[in-house]
This record gives sequence, structure tokens and C-alpha cells, in this order.
Amino acid sequence: MSELRVEIDSDSGFCFGVVNAIAKAEKELENDSEPLYCLGDLVHNGDEVKRLADKGLKVIDHDGMVALEGKRLLLRAHGEPPSTYSLASKSGIRIIDATCPVVLQLQRKIRKAFIEYPDTQIVIYGKKGHAEVNGLVGQTDGRAIVVDGVEDKAGIDGIDFSKPVMLFSQTTKPLDGFNALSEFLESRMADGAEFTSFDTICRQVAGRRKKIEEFASRHSVVLFVGGDKSSNAKALFEACVAVNPNSHFIQNENQIDMSWFNGASSVGICGATSTPMWQMERISEKLKVKKEK
Repeated sequence: MSELRVEIDSDSGFCFGVVNAIAKAEKELENDSEPLYCLGDLVHNGDEVKRLADKGLKVIDHDGMVALEGKRLLLRAHGEPPSTYSLASKSGIRIIDATCPVVLQLQRKIRKAFIEYPDTQIVIYGKKGHAEVNGLVGQTDGRAIVVDGVEDKAGIDGIDFSKPVMLFSQTTKPLDGFNALSEFLESRMADGAEFTSFDTICRQVAGRRKKIEEFASRHSVVLFVGGDKSSNAKALFEACVAVNPNSHFIQNENQIDMSWFNGASSVGICGATSTPMWQMERISEKLKVKKEK
């Protein structure tokens, strides 16, 4: 155990959108004693949600908005549909908008396409029910068709291939999945029906899969740190397992099993776009203490 080398993946941790949202939350909490509410967990990480809750951030759902008249409401990086802003305006709720700029740009692009091309079907490559996807679908007054890949028969069956189609993507979906779906849908189009695809995947997120595979392949054991609600965490963990079967998904240092490192020479600690660096550093410190004993 004394020879165990510990490395934290420098490319893991919060993406820009999450960093921006947390910074806004902390600034509001520090500068104003009035309650600050957040529409859903600010980030899909239980420990980080608790840290912010301890600072005073209160999490509510959409049903809870009706009781917030005159209060402050933080919108997370995932973005929200127009209906949320409308309800806030009617209720006198003060919005602190932390929508990721990449998501905001995508929302505007989808809204523009929906208004300018009313006869075109808007298809979104994404996970049904995901917060970001709900916000994107809202730009089309609920008419967009959500498809979660070429295997999503139910979603694909909702498309009329005799009519024009515009394909967009949830910003955090894998690029290879988008390309596969784009090629598949185009091959299904009827003669004369126009198909257009827009690669709207965030490159900061998309590039992490390859980097995390390279990182995981360098170590005997991998500890992947992520929240159990995070789609990004699940996808990146699968990438780790694909190149290193000795990969373990944990939410915090309390879930570490020291027997995982028997005979190991190195351990790599990595995480999702919703994983705080302080959490990975805490795990590293625990391993170093164990190593020295």
C-alpha cells in the first residue's frame, strides 16, 4: 500500500456553466440576508447540494413557486422553459438567472427555428425529462419530439418522415450518438423532405470522454466521483469502465473500500461536470492518510 500513487484528473470537475451557477448562488447568499431559493438541485451532486444548503440555499420544485411571491429564485445552469419565467413574472418573483450561456444560445436557436419554420418538426436528441431538455422543448410550446438515440423507437415513431425535420441536441449528449442519430434520421427521410441537423453539443463536455478514457487507462484502479442523479456522471463512468474494469463509482470518500487497492500501483480520481474539485481532493487526502499508516 505504501507504493500507491494517487492522481486527480485535472480535466475533471465542474464545467463553466456549473462554476458560473455556483458563483452566482454564493454571491447572492453572501450579499443578501433574504432567503434564496433554487428551482431543483443546483448541481447533480449530493455533497455539493448539502454544502450550499448549509450556506442557506433552499431547493424547491416548480409546484413550490406559487408560494414565492416577492422572493428570490435562482435558475440553474440547465435552463428553464418560457413558462417558468412567465409564472415568476406573474408572482413577483425576482429571478437570478444562472442558465449556462451555451444552453441559452441553444434555447434561442430552437425558438427561432420554431417560429420561422412552423411546418418543420423540431427533434431534440436528448434524455426525456432531463431539466435541460424540458427547457428546450418549452421553446417549441411543447411540440418538439425528443429522441434518445437510434434505439429510441418510441421517439423515432413520433416523427413524420414525409415532412421537414430539424435536429438539435441536448448540450451534454455524446457526439458519436448525435452523429449516428443524424445519419439514421436522414436515411429515413422521404424523397423531397428536407432534413437539417445542428450539432449543438458543448465541446467542453463532449471532449471529456476521450480525456477521461486516457486518464483511466493510466491507472491500476480508478475512483470515479459523481452524483447518482447525474446523466453525465453515468456516461463518463461507463467510459472509464470500458478501458479499465477496475473502476469504481462513488459519491464520496465514505464509500471507498480499501480492498480495491490490494496489489495496485496507482489510483486515478476523476469525476463528472457536476463533481466539485474539493470532493476529489478530499478523497485523495483520505487515500494518502491510509497509505501512510
